[in-house]
Formats: sequence, C-alpha cells, structure tokens
Amino acid sequence: MAMISGIVPAARPAGRFAVLVDGREHAILSLEAIDRLGLVVGRTVDGLEDAIALESARLQSYDRALNMLAFRARSSRELAQSLVKKGEERSHVDWAIARLQEQGLLDDAAFARAFTRSKVVGGKQSRRRVEQDLARKGVSRTVAGEAIEDVFEEEAIDQRAIVEEAARKKLRSLSGLDPAVQRRRLYAFLARRGYDLDDIRAAIAATGSTVAADDETDG
Repeated sequence: MAMISGIVPAARPAGRFAVLVDGREHAILSLEAIDRLGLVVGRTVDGLEDAIALESARLQSYDRALNMLAFRARSSRELAQSLVKKGEERSHVDWAIARLQEQGLLDDAAFARAFTRSKVVGGKQSRRRVEQDLARKGVSRTVAGEAIEDVFEEEAIDQRAIVEEAARKKLRSLSGLDPAVQRRRLYAFLARRGYDLDDIRAAIAATGSTVAADDETDG
C-alpha cells in the first residue's frame, strides 16, 4: 500500500509542495489541490493516482505559462500555442489558460491596449500595422479594434502627424541621394509601415517633396 510519508515545500517554484510517497517524491502540487484531494501524511494514495497526476500535469502547464508571461506579455492564443509547441498537453493548456483568465493574469483586451500604446506612441506605427500584428498574435479583430480606438482616443493620437514625423526621420538617412530616388525610397518606406496613401502623400508634401506620379515603391 503506497502511503504519503511527507508533504514538504518544493525547491521551486514558490508556493508548490512535494508530496512524498514512501519517502520518494510522487508529485508537485499546489496547497489548494492538496487540501481538495484530502492528502495528508499517513494516507494511502491508492485510488488517487489519476487525480494526483492530473493536478500535477495541469499545475506544470500553469506554472510554465506564468513563467512565459513573466518574460513577455502575450495574448491567450499566442500563449496557448507556445505551450503546446513546448510539449504541454492541449487539455492541460486549456485549463491553465482559463485559470489565468479567471485570475485576471491573462487579458487579451489589456494586452491589446498595451501593445497598441507601445507600437503607436513609442514606435510610431500605423493603425493598420498594429491591427495586422495583433491578428498575428491571435487577438480577435473586435478586441483589437476596440483597443486601438481606445488608445487613439486616450492619447489624442494624430496619425497624420505620426506619418510626417516618420517621413522627416527617414529623410535624414536619405540625404544626398538623387531627389527622384529619395522620393521613391521614402514612399516605399512609409508604405511598408502600413500608413494610408493620403497620409503618406500629405507627409511627403509637408517635408517639401512630392511623390512620383506612378507612386513607385522600389528601393
């Protein structure tokens, strides 16, 4: 009969406990799971093996998710995909994601707002580019759209002013080039960043240049 011989704090992470069976580590569990399963020293684990294994596996996925979030903020879908790629079982990942969401530690709307603020205010990126990046990170179009609208309103962002600032900055690296080449490269640079055509034209005009009639985008 397999008997619990000890329940001791695990080496890591904090808040986890090693359940010892016959003197050997049997599983790493949370205190909540230990209480819920009624695990105490002197009790047999016979008949509880599957429940203990499930709790341990779920906790492993959860703790791994926490570590990844501590390293970098992620959307729910992006985090789930990364966990599965690292070998975590999908059902355990789904449980961990749901748990993190319940605890407020994983919030796609908050992530989208923070991402938008960083990319638009800090990186001077276009609305379209941010939308594309959020989509790649698994944020729904609705959540992304609301986040972008909120940030643009809260920060009183003038997209045209951002494009003009980006154009002036880029022009400094294009100084000395033939004017026609300079125009083409500037237009291509702004287009690649996803700015709207009207904003690009206005920004280039504001810098004292004009875009070639055929809107060439080479270079």
